[in-house]
Amino acid sequence: MVKFSQHLITVGKGGGVDYPIWNLAMGGGVLIGIVAITHVIVSHFAVGGGFAIAVIETLAVRRGNPAWRALAKRSSLMLILVSTVFGAISGVGIWVTIGLVQPVATSALIHNYVWGWAAEWGFFILEVVTALLYYATWDKVRPRTHLVIIWLYFFAAYMSLVIIQGIISFMLTPGRWLETHSFWDGIFNPSYVPGLVLRTGICLFLAGAYLTLAALRERDRLARAPMVRLLGWFQVAGILLAYGGYRWWEHVLPGSVRAIFLGGQALLPALATTRHLALWALAAYLLVAMFAALVPRYHLWPTAVAAMLAAFVFFGAYERLREGARKPFVIRDFMFSNGILVSDIGKLDEHGVLATAVWAARGSAASQEAMGRAVFRAECAACHTIDGYLSIRKLVAPVDPDMLNGILGTLREEGKEYAGGTYTHQGHVSTDKLDYPLMPPLVGTAAEQEALAVYLLTLKSSHVAEASHAQ
Repeated sequence: MVKFSQHLITVGKGGGVDYPIWNLAMGGGVLIGIVAITHVIVSHFAVGGGFAIAVIETLAVRRGNPAWRALAKRSSLMLILVSTVFGAISGVGIWVTIGLVQPVATSALIHNYVWGWAAEWGFFILEVVTALLYYATWDKVRPRTHLVIIWLYFFAAYMSLVIIQGIISFMLTPGRWLETHSFWDGIFNPSYVPGLVLRTGICLFLAGAYLTLAALRERDRLARAPMVRLLGWFQVAGILLAYGGYRWWEHVLPGSVRAIFLGGQALLPALATTRHLALWALAAYLLVAMFAALVPRYHLWPTAVAAMLAAFVFFGAYERLREGARKPFVIRDFMFSNGILVSDIGKLDEHGVLATAVWAARGSAASQEAMGRAVFRAECAACHTIDGYLSIRKLVAPVDPDMLNGILGTLREEGKEYAGGTYTHQGHVSTDKLDYPLMPPLVGTAAEQEALAVYLLTLKSSHVAEASHAQ
């Protein structure tokens, strides 16, 4: 494991930008967000749903209740279709999108956590096998044997979450890994346990929300009410656990990260709004869940759908908040969102970013404008499109030439601060004393900065020129 962790230091040997650029009008980050949020909603239900079905069938067997056993059977088909079919497809979709949009970060995560991924994939195989076996053996094996299968499914599903939580939380709070590059320091990072508590709560309330839809299909009102009540308490417990985990998660974040979305003057107001949306959605969800638990006879399709929508809003808003709080990094204090390593800034300032960004630099020798376009590809295209999401044309439209050069010069100075007094030989960088930027610093030579300014100014004046550049 140590060897793989050490190899990560050389993954960004080319400055982290020596990859082909995949241009999307909607923005690569938006695409990753759509695919990832869709997947996590499904995958967290796969975990919580397994637990809820296991509990329901266990109660059914112990009490000899055929209605509860029928609920578990109905829900098992949903579990297979959602987790092993859609979940697997969307999981592959995440790997495809992050590999195309953030290739250097994807490579870093694979190299540093190769054994973690191997373990997770092993548990996922066990999860798929037990899910299929569980559905295929209804009324074909003894009830207690059937229970062993579903509890084994839940164990495999939850262990997948336990591993993946370590990897995704590492990207925001790498902690001691910045100094040790140890596999275990990366996994058990400062936000690992709070995030796991939060996600466990999400698994519980998503299970309650999904399975309530199956419970409402029960025609016998007397049999349906206890099911809805139990699933209502599942949701209440999950909501309270998720809220506690969320508050703990906020508490362990570095001050510079909290400043992005907390406080009266949040650095990124859109993320502050997202945080408010998440918390209000969770509060509304708690009211609906309490209604289901206390008066289950009146918890019907309209309120059940409202509960599920509130669950989705909270989870989606939290994921957007967590991703946005990493700005300007993809791996905090180690790798910027454009794939450039903090430790490479000095080298790139000396030799130029285009000296290592071979793909982006193709054709850059033709003119100063061509060089600037290449610099844009290497350093800016990871976040900015020309006319789509975070359109660079719209951003430079109101800026005069002198002001533009000043802005670019400021971004280069920020890079010198990162590479200078704040960066240590151990691979650790502290941004707490900086005026925390929301964009990566501009790196490269003065000639590359000037060329970038020339290229950006052409976007102000000519749509025709940009159309020809896109060819």
